[in-house]
Amino acid sequence: MPSRGGRFVVRGGRRLRGEIRVSGAKNAALPMMTSALLTREPVILEGVPDIEDVHTQAALLRSLGATVEWEPAAHRMTIVADTLTGAALPTALAQSVRTSFLCLGPLLARTGTAALSRPGGCNIGERPVNVDVRGLAAMGAEIVQQDGAYIAQTRGLQSAAIYLDYPSVTGTENLMMAACLAEGTTVIKHAACEPEVVALAEHLTRMGAMIHGAGTPKIEVLGRESLYSARSRVIPDRLEAGMFAIAAAITGGDVGIRDVVPEHLDAVTYKLRECGVEVLEYEDRLEVRRRRPLRATEIQAIHYPGFPTDMQAPFAVLMTQAQGTSVIHERVFENRLLYAAEVAKLGARIDVESQVTAHVHGPIRLRGTTVAALDLRCGMALVLAGLAAEGTTVVEGAGHIRRGYEQLPERLVSLGAELEAVA
Repeated sequence: MPSRGGRFVVRGGRRLRGEIRVSGAKNAALPMMTSALLTREPVILEGVPDIEDVHTQAALLRSLGATVEWEPAAHRMTIVADTLTGAALPTALAQSVRTSFLCLGPLLARTGTAALSRPGGCNIGERPVNVDVRGLAAMGAEIVQQDGAYIAQTRGLQSAAIYLDYPSVTGTENLMMAACLAEGTTVIKHAACEPEVVALAEHLTRMGAMIHGAGTPKIEVLGRESLYSARSRVIPDRLEAGMFAIAAAITGGDVGIRDVVPEHLDAVTYKLRECGVEVLEYEDRLEVRRRRPLRATEIQAIHYPGFPTDMQAPFAVLMTQAQGTSVIHERVFENRLLYAAEVAKLGARIDVESQVTAHVHGPIRLRGTTVAALDLRCGMALVLAGLAAEGTTVVEGAGHIRRGYEQLPERLVSLGAELEAVA
Protein backbone atom coordinates (compact mmCIF):
# COMPACT_ATOMS: atom_id res chain seq x y z
CA MET A 1 0.00 0.00 0.00
CA PRO A 2 1.40 3.45 -0.86
CA SER A 3 2.83 5.46 2.00
CA ARG A 4 0.78 8.43 3.16
CA GLY A 5 3.63 9.74 5.35
CA GLY A 6 6.21 12.45 5.00
CA ARG A 7 5.62 16.18 4.85
CA PHE A 8 6.03 19.16 2.57
CA VAL A 9 7.52 22.31 4.06
CA VAL A 10 6.36 25.46 2.24
CA ARG A 11 7.71 28.95 2.80
CA GLY A 12 5.25 31.45 1.42
CA GLY A 13 5.52 34.86 -0.16
CA ARG A 14 7.23 33.90 -3.43
CA ARG A 15 5.69 34.92 -6.75
CA LEU A 16 5.73 32.06 -9.23
CA ARG A 17 7.20 32.85 -12.63
CA GLY A 18 8.37 30.78 -15.57
CA GLU A 19 7.13 27.89 -17.64
CA ILE A 20 6.05 24.36 -16.70
CA ARG A 21 4.99 21.25 -18.60
CA VAL A 22 1.92 19.28 -17.56
CA SER A 23 2.23 15.56 -16.84
CA GLY A 24 0.07 12.82 -18.29
CA ALA A 25 -3.32 12.52 -16.61
CA LYS A 26 -3.52 10.10 -13.69
CA ASN A 27 -7.22 9.54 -14.33
CA ALA A 28 -6.53 8.61 -17.95
CA ALA A 29 -3.40 6.52 -17.41
CA LEU A 30 -4.90 4.15 -14.83
CA PRO A 31 -7.83 2.85 -16.94
CA MET A 32 -5.61 2.72 -20.02
CA MET A 33 -3.20 0.51 -18.07
CA THR A 34 -6.07 -1.73 -17.00
CA SER A 35 -7.22 -2.15 -20.61
CA ALA A 36 -4.18 -4.41 -21.14
CA LEU A 37 -6.16 -7.17 -19.39
CA LEU A 38 -8.37 -7.34 -22.50
CA THR A 39 -5.65 -8.65 -24.81
CA ARG A 40 -2.73 -11.06 -24.91
CA GLU A 41 -0.69 -8.60 -26.94
CA PRO A 42 1.51 -5.71 -25.70
CA VAL A 43 -0.07 -2.41 -24.74
CA ILE A 44 2.39 0.48 -24.86
CA LEU A 45 1.56 3.76 -23.14
CA GLU A 46 3.52 7.00 -23.55
CA GLY A 47 3.38 9.99 -21.24
CA VAL A 48 2.56 7.94 -18.14
CA PRO A 49 3.01 10.03 -14.96
CA ASP A 50 5.56 8.80 -12.42
CA ILE A 51 3.23 8.80 -9.41
CA GLU A 52 2.31 6.36 -6.65
CA ASP A 53 -1.13 5.46 -8.01
CA VAL A 54 0.43 4.38 -11.30
CA HIS A 55 2.91 2.12 -9.51
CA THR A 56 0.14 0.64 -7.36
CA GLN A 57 -1.96 -0.11 -10.46
CA ALA A 58 1.10 -1.70 -12.06
CA ALA A 59 1.51 -3.90 -8.97
CA LEU A 60 -2.13 -4.96 -9.28
CA LEU A 61 -1.61 -6.00 -12.90
CA ARG A 62 1.54 -7.93 -11.98
CA SER A 63 -0.40 -9.74 -9.25
CA LEU A 64 -2.69 -11.08 -11.99
CA GLY A 65 0.24 -12.40 -14.03
CA ALA A 66 0.84 -9.49 -16.38
CA THR A 67 4.35 -8.24 -17.04
CA VAL A 68 4.84 -4.49 -16.65
CA GLU A 69 7.95 -2.77 -17.94
CA TRP A 70 8.41 0.79 -16.73
CA GLU A 71 10.82 3.26 -18.33
CA PRO A 72 10.77 6.29 -16.01
CA ALA A 73 13.02 8.53 -18.08
CA ALA A 74 10.76 8.10 -21.11
CA HIS A 75 7.52 7.94 -19.09
CA ARG A 76 6.75 4.81 -21.07
CA MET A 77 5.03 1.66 -19.86
CA THR A 78 4.66 -1.66 -21.69
CA ILE A 79 2.12 -4.15 -20.34
CA VAL A 80 1.70 -7.72 -21.57
CA ALA A 81 -1.13 -9.81 -20.11
CA ASP A 82 -0.50 -12.85 -22.29
CA THR A 83 -1.13 -15.40 -19.55
CA LEU A 84 -3.16 -14.42 -16.51
CA THR A 85 -2.32 -16.46 -13.43
CA GLY A 86 -5.40 -15.48 -11.45
CA ALA A 87 -8.44 -13.25 -11.22
CA ALA A 88 -8.31 -12.28 -7.52
CA LEU A 89 -6.71 -8.98 -6.52
CA PRO A 90 -4.62 -8.72 -3.33
CA THR A 91 -6.77 -6.98 -0.72
CA ALA A 92 -4.19 -4.47 0.50
CA LEU A 93 -3.39 -3.28 -3.00
CA ALA A 94 -7.01 -3.20 -4.13
CA GLN A 95 -8.05 -1.13 -1.13
CA SER A 96 -5.35 1.48 -1.71
CA VAL A 97 -6.64 2.84 -5.04
CA ARG A 98 -10.09 3.51 -6.42
CA THR A 99 -9.16 2.25 -9.87
CA SER A 100 -8.56 -1.30 -8.65
CA PHE A 101 -12.27 -1.80 -9.37
CA LEU A 102 -11.61 -1.13 -13.05
CA CYS A 103 -10.19 -4.65 -13.23
CA LEU A 104 -13.66 -6.14 -12.70
CA GLY A 105 -15.03 -5.61 -16.21
CA PRO A 106 -11.91 -6.64 -18.13
CA LEU A 107 -11.37 -9.75 -15.96
CA LEU A 108 -14.97 -10.88 -16.43
CA ALA A 109 -14.77 -10.29 -20.17
CA ARG A 110 -11.42 -12.04 -20.53
CA THR A 111 -11.61 -14.90 -17.98
CA GLY A 112 -15.25 -15.12 -16.88
CA THR A 113 -14.36 -14.64 -13.23
CA ALA A 114 -13.07 -11.97 -10.83
CA ALA A 115 -12.66 -11.43 -7.10
CA LEU A 116 -11.77 -8.10 -5.54
CA SER A 117 -12.43 -6.07 -2.45
CA ARG A 118 -14.25 -2.78 -2.27
CA PRO A 119 -11.91 -0.16 -3.74
CA GLY A 120 -10.10 2.47 -1.69
CA GLY A 121 -8.57 5.82 -2.54
CA CYS A 122 -9.31 9.21 -1.00
CA ASN A 123 -11.75 9.54 1.90
CA ILE A 124 -13.99 12.13 0.26
CA GLY A 125 -17.34 10.43 0.66
CA GLU A 126 -19.30 7.50 -0.68
CA ARG A 127 -18.29 6.46 -4.18
CA PRO A 128 -20.71 3.63 -4.90
CA VAL A 129 -19.79 0.79 -7.24
CA ASN A 130 -23.40 -0.20 -7.81
CA VAL A 131 -23.25 1.40 -11.26
CA ASP A 132 -20.54 -1.05 -12.28
CA VAL A 133 -22.19 -4.03 -10.57
CA ARG A 134 -25.67 -3.44 -11.97
CA GLY A 135 -24.34 -2.83 -15.46
CA LEU A 136 -22.26 -6.01 -15.49
CA ALA A 137 -25.21 -7.96 -14.08
CA ALA A 138 -27.32 -6.70 -16.97
CA MET A 139 -24.63 -8.11 -19.27
CA GLY A 140 -24.95 -11.56 -17.72
CA ALA A 141 -22.54 -11.55 -14.78
CA GLU A 142 -23.41 -12.99 -11.39
CA ILE A 143 -21.89 -10.82 -8.66
CA VAL A 144 -22.19 -11.43 -4.93
CA GLN A 145 -20.62 -9.82 -1.90
CA GLN A 146 -18.79 -12.12 0.46
CA ASP A 147 -16.69 -11.04 3.46
CA GLY A 148 -16.33 -7.52 2.09
CA ALA A 149 -15.30 -8.70 -1.37
CA TYR A 150 -17.04 -8.90 -4.73
CA ILE A 151 -17.08 -12.36 -6.29
CA ALA A 152 -18.11 -12.33 -9.95
CA GLN A 153 -18.48 -14.89 -12.68
CA THR A 154 -20.10 -15.27 -16.07
CA ARG A 155 -20.45 -17.85 -18.83
CA GLY A 156 -20.01 -15.07 -21.33
CA LEU A 157 -20.98 -11.41 -21.30
CA GLN A 158 -23.87 -10.41 -23.56
CA SER A 159 -24.80 -7.02 -24.93
CA ALA A 160 -27.29 -4.96 -22.97
CA ALA A 161 -29.00 -1.57 -22.89
CA ILE A 162 -27.73 0.00 -19.67
CA TYR A 163 -28.90 3.20 -17.98
CA LEU A 164 -26.57 4.56 -15.30
CA ASP A 165 -28.29 6.00 -12.24
CA TYR A 166 -25.22 8.18 -11.80
CA PRO A 167 -22.72 9.25 -14.51
CA SER A 168 -19.84 7.47 -12.81
CA VAL A 169 -16.51 7.78 -14.59
CA THR A 170 -15.24 4.47 -13.22
CA GLY A 171 -18.57 2.80 -13.96
CA THR A 172 -18.63 4.06 -17.53
CA GLU A 173 -15.04 2.93 -18.11
CA ASN A 174 -15.60 -0.49 -16.52
CA LEU A 175 -18.67 -1.21 -18.63
CA MET A 176 -17.11 0.16 -21.79
CA MET A 177 -14.09 -2.15 -21.41
CA ALA A 178 -16.26 -5.17 -20.59
CA ALA A 179 -18.47 -4.48 -23.61
CA CYS A 180 -15.46 -4.60 -25.94
CA LEU A 181 -15.40 -8.42 -25.63
CA ALA A 182 -19.14 -8.99 -25.07
CA GLU A 183 -21.40 -10.45 -27.71
CA GLY A 184 -23.46 -7.88 -29.60
CA THR A 185 -23.84 -4.11 -29.20
CA THR A 186 -23.96 -2.63 -25.70
CA VAL A 187 -25.55 0.78 -25.18
CA ILE A 188 -24.57 2.83 -22.11
CA LYS A 189 -26.89 5.77 -21.41
CA HIS A 190 -26.25 8.61 -18.93
CA ALA A 191 -22.55 7.84 -19.39
CA ALA A 192 -19.79 10.04 -17.99
CA CYS A 193 -18.48 12.56 -20.54
CA GLU A 194 -15.07 13.36 -19.03
CA PRO A 195 -12.04 13.72 -21.35
CA GLU A 196 -10.48 10.72 -19.61
CA VAL A 197 -13.42 8.55 -20.77
CA VAL A 198 -12.86 9.78 -24.33
CA ALA A 199 -9.13 9.04 -24.04
CA LEU A 200 -9.85 5.47 -22.94
CA ALA A 201 -12.34 4.98 -25.80
CA GLU A 202 -9.80 6.23 -28.34
CA HIS A 203 -7.16 3.93 -26.87
CA LEU A 204 -9.53 0.93 -26.99
CA THR A 205 -10.34 1.78 -30.60
CA ARG A 206 -6.62 1.57 -31.41
CA MET A 207 -6.76 -1.92 -29.85
CA GLY A 208 -9.49 -2.88 -32.32
CA ALA A 209 -12.62 -2.00 -30.35
CA MET A 210 -15.64 -0.42 -32.02
CA ILE A 211 -16.91 2.42 -29.83
CA HIS A 212 -19.15 5.33 -30.78
CA GLY A 213 -20.38 8.28 -28.74
CA ALA A 214 -17.63 8.61 -26.12
CA GLY A 215 -17.80 12.13 -24.72
CA THR A 216 -21.60 12.14 -24.95
CA PRO A 217 -24.20 10.67 -22.54
CA LYS A 218 -24.77 7.73 -24.92
CA ILE A 219 -21.98 5.29 -25.76
CA GLU A 220 -22.37 2.30 -28.08
CA VAL A 221 -19.88 -0.57 -28.09
CA LEU A 222 -19.90 -3.37 -30.63
CA GLY A 223 -18.24 -6.40 -29.07
CA ARG A 224 -15.34 -8.12 -30.77
CA GLU A 225 -13.85 -11.59 -30.34
CA SER A 226 -10.47 -10.17 -29.38
CA LEU A 227 -8.44 -6.97 -29.06
CA TYR A 228 -4.86 -6.38 -30.13
CA SER A 229 -1.66 -4.51 -29.42
CA ALA A 230 -1.75 -0.72 -29.41
CA ARG A 231 0.40 2.28 -28.60
CA SER A 232 -1.25 5.36 -27.10
CA ARG A 233 -0.21 8.61 -25.43
CA VAL A 234 -1.86 9.63 -22.17
CA ILE A 235 -3.66 12.97 -22.43
CA PRO A 236 -2.41 15.95 -20.38
CA ASP A 237 -3.66 16.19 -16.80
CA ARG A 238 -6.27 18.96 -16.76
CA LEU A 239 -6.35 18.89 -12.96
CA GLU A 240 -2.61 19.43 -12.69
CA ALA A 241 -2.83 22.23 -15.26
CA GLY A 242 -5.58 23.84 -13.21
CA MET A 243 -3.45 23.53 -10.09
CA PHE A 244 -0.54 25.37 -11.72
CA ALA A 245 -2.95 28.06 -12.94
CA ILE A 246 -4.24 28.59 -9.40
CA ALA A 247 -0.68 28.57 -8.05
CA ALA A 248 0.17 31.41 -10.43
CA ALA A 249 -2.96 33.32 -9.44
CA ILE A 250 -2.65 32.91 -5.68
CA THR A 251 0.97 34.13 -5.66
CA GLY A 252 0.36 37.04 -8.03
CA GLY A 253 2.64 35.32 -10.48
CA ASP A 254 3.06 34.85 -14.22
CA VAL A 255 3.27 31.22 -15.40
CA GLY A 256 3.19 29.58 -18.81
CA ILE A 257 1.62 26.11 -18.71
CA ARG A 258 2.59 23.87 -21.63
CA ASP A 259 1.23 20.60 -23.01
CA VAL A 260 -2.41 21.24 -22.11
CA VAL A 261 -5.73 20.89 -23.89
CA PRO A 262 -7.31 24.30 -23.14
CA GLU A 263 -10.83 23.05 -23.90
CA HIS A 264 -10.56 20.54 -21.05
CA LEU A 265 -10.09 23.48 -18.66
CA ASP A 266 -12.95 25.69 -19.84
CA ALA A 267 -14.85 25.63 -16.53
CA VAL A 268 -11.73 26.48 -14.52
CA THR A 269 -10.36 29.18 -16.79
CA TYR A 270 -13.80 30.81 -17.07
CA LYS A 271 -13.98 31.13 -13.29
CA LEU A 272 -10.40 32.36 -13.04
CA ARG A 273 -11.20 35.15 -15.48
CA GLU A 274 -14.42 35.91 -13.63
CA CYS A 275 -12.49 36.55 -10.41
CA GLY A 276 -9.89 38.76 -12.09
CA VAL A 277 -7.11 36.45 -13.30
CA GLU A 278 -5.68 36.96 -16.78
CA VAL A 279 -5.70 33.70 -18.78
CA LEU A 280 -4.43 33.55 -22.35
CA GLU A 281 -5.13 30.41 -24.38
CA TYR A 282 -3.08 28.99 -27.23
CA GLU A 283 -3.22 25.69 -29.09
CA ASP A 284 -1.49 23.64 -26.41
CA ARG A 285 -0.61 26.05 -23.62
CA LEU A 286 -1.95 28.64 -21.22
CA GLU A 287 -0.42 31.82 -19.84
CA VAL A 288 -1.77 32.75 -16.42
CA ARG A 289 -1.01 35.95 -14.54
CA ARG A 290 -2.59 38.12 -11.88
CA ARG A 291 -2.06 41.86 -11.88
CA ARG A 292 -5.01 43.11 -9.83
CA PRO A 293 -7.01 42.13 -6.73
CA LEU A 294 -9.23 39.07 -6.89
CA ARG A 295 -13.02 39.22 -6.84
CA ALA A 296 -15.34 36.75 -5.11
CA THR A 297 -17.29 34.32 -7.27
CA GLU A 298 -19.56 31.25 -7.09
CA ILE A 299 -18.88 27.76 -8.38
CA GLN A 300 -20.83 24.53 -8.70
CA ALA A 301 -18.59 21.45 -8.59
CA ILE A 302 -20.31 18.91 -10.80
CA HIS A 303 -19.67 16.38 -13.55
CA TYR A 304 -17.87 17.36 -16.76
CA PRO A 305 -18.21 19.72 -18.55
CA GLY A 306 -19.00 21.44 -15.27
CA PHE A 307 -16.45 22.68 -12.76
CA PRO A 308 -14.41 19.63 -11.64
CA THR A 309 -14.91 18.46 -8.07
CA ASP A 310 -11.17 17.78 -7.87
CA MET A 311 -10.50 21.49 -8.40
CA GLN A 312 -12.88 22.99 -5.88
CA ALA A 313 -10.58 22.70 -2.83
CA PRO A 314 -7.69 24.50 -4.60
CA PHE A 315 -10.14 27.10 -5.91
CA ALA A 316 -11.58 27.66 -2.43
CA VAL A 317 -8.07 28.42 -1.18
CA LEU A 318 -7.65 30.96 -3.99
CA MET A 319 -10.92 32.59 -2.92
CA THR A 320 -9.54 33.23 0.58
CA GLN A 321 -7.58 35.98 -1.18
CA ALA A 322 -10.58 37.46 -3.03
CA GLN A 323 -12.58 40.51 -2.05
CA GLY A 324 -16.01 39.47 -0.72
CA THR A 325 -17.70 36.14 -0.04
CA SER A 326 -17.40 33.31 -2.52
CA VAL A 327 -19.88 30.42 -2.53
CA ILE A 328 -18.86 26.89 -3.44
CA HIS A 329 -21.38 24.10 -3.97
CA GLU A 330 -20.16 20.49 -4.01
CA ARG A 331 -22.50 18.27 -6.04
CA VAL A 332 -20.42 15.09 -6.33
CA PHE A 333 -18.86 13.95 -3.01
CA GLU A 334 -20.41 14.65 0.37
CA ASN A 335 -17.08 14.76 2.27
CA ARG A 336 -15.15 16.88 -0.21
CA LEU A 337 -15.36 19.98 2.04
CA LEU A 338 -13.52 18.42 4.99
CA TYR A 339 -10.44 20.36 3.90
CA ALA A 340 -12.04 23.60 5.18
CA ALA A 341 -11.06 22.88 8.79
CA GLU A 342 -7.41 22.43 7.79
CA VAL A 343 -7.32 25.64 5.74
CA ALA A 344 -8.92 27.42 8.71
CA LYS A 345 -5.82 26.58 10.77
CA LEU A 346 -3.96 29.00 8.48
CA GLY A 347 -6.47 31.73 9.28
CA ALA A 348 -9.04 31.22 6.51
CA ARG A 349 -12.71 31.95 7.19
CA ILE A 350 -14.75 29.22 5.53
CA ASP A 351 -18.28 28.45 6.72
CA VAL A 352 -19.51 25.00 5.71
CA GLU A 353 -23.22 24.12 5.48
CA SER A 354 -24.13 20.42 5.64
CA GLN A 355 -20.84 19.49 3.90
CA VAL A 356 -22.22 20.54 0.51
CA THR A 357 -21.86 24.34 0.49
CA ALA A 358 -19.01 26.55 1.63
CA HIS A 359 -18.90 30.32 2.05
CA VAL A 360 -15.34 31.59 1.71
CA HIS A 361 -14.73 35.07 3.13
CA GLY A 362 -11.85 37.18 1.93
CA PRO A 363 -9.38 38.59 1.59
CA ILE A 364 -7.72 36.92 4.58
CA ARG A 365 -4.07 37.03 5.53
CA LEU A 366 -2.97 33.42 5.82
CA ARG A 367 -0.24 32.50 8.30
CA GLY A 368 1.86 29.37 8.18
CA THR A 369 1.28 26.51 10.59
CA THR A 370 1.14 22.70 10.57
CA VAL A 371 -1.78 21.13 8.71
CA ALA A 372 -2.75 17.65 7.53
CA ALA A 373 -3.48 16.43 4.00
CA LEU A 374 -6.71 14.46 4.40
CA ASP A 375 -6.72 13.32 0.78
CA LEU A 376 -5.00 14.03 -2.52
CA ARG A 377 -6.80 17.27 -3.49
CA CYS A 378 -6.98 18.54 0.09
CA GLY A 379 -3.21 18.11 0.28
CA MET A 380 -2.68 20.10 -2.90
CA ALA A 381 -4.99 22.85 -1.66
CA LEU A 382 -2.92 23.13 1.52
CA VAL A 383 0.29 23.44 -0.49
CA LEU A 384 -1.33 26.28 -2.44
CA ALA A 385 -2.39 27.91 0.81
CA GLY A 386 1.20 27.62 2.03
CA LEU A 387 2.44 29.41 -1.10
CA ALA A 388 0.22 32.37 -0.23
CA ALA A 389 0.73 32.32 3.55
CA GLU A 390 3.19 34.30 5.62
CA GLY A 391 5.92 32.19 7.17
CA THR A 392 6.28 28.42 7.00
CA THR A 393 3.53 25.88 6.41
CA VAL A 394 4.10 22.20 7.12
CA VAL A 395 1.77 19.84 5.25
CA GLU A 396 1.69 16.44 6.94
CA GLY A 397 0.61 13.35 4.99
CA ALA A 398 2.45 14.31 1.82
CA GLY A 399 2.08 10.75 0.57
CA HIS A 400 -1.50 11.62 -0.37
CA ILE A 401 -0.16 14.34 -2.69
CA ARG A 402 2.45 12.06 -4.24
CA ARG A 403 -0.37 9.76 -5.34
CA GLY A 404 -1.35 12.24 -8.03
CA TYR A 405 1.39 14.83 -8.61
CA GLU A 406 4.76 13.96 -10.08
CA GLN A 407 7.82 15.59 -8.46
CA LEU A 408 5.69 18.42 -7.10
CA PRO A 409 8.33 20.09 -4.89
CA GLU A 410 10.93 20.18 -7.65
CA ARG A 411 8.49 21.52 -10.22
CA LEU A 412 7.14 24.29 -8.01
CA VAL A 413 10.69 25.22 -7.02
CA SER A 414 11.51 25.59 -10.73
CA LEU A 415 8.89 28.36 -10.79
CA GLY A 416 10.37 30.14 -7.80
CA ALA A 417 8.54 28.54 -4.89
CA GLU A 418 10.37 27.61 -1.69
CA LEU A 419 9.23 24.07 -0.97
CA GLU A 420 10.90 20.87 0.17
CA ALA A 421 9.89 17.32 0.93
CA VAL A 422 10.86 15.93 4.33
CA ALA A 423 10.65 12.23 5.19
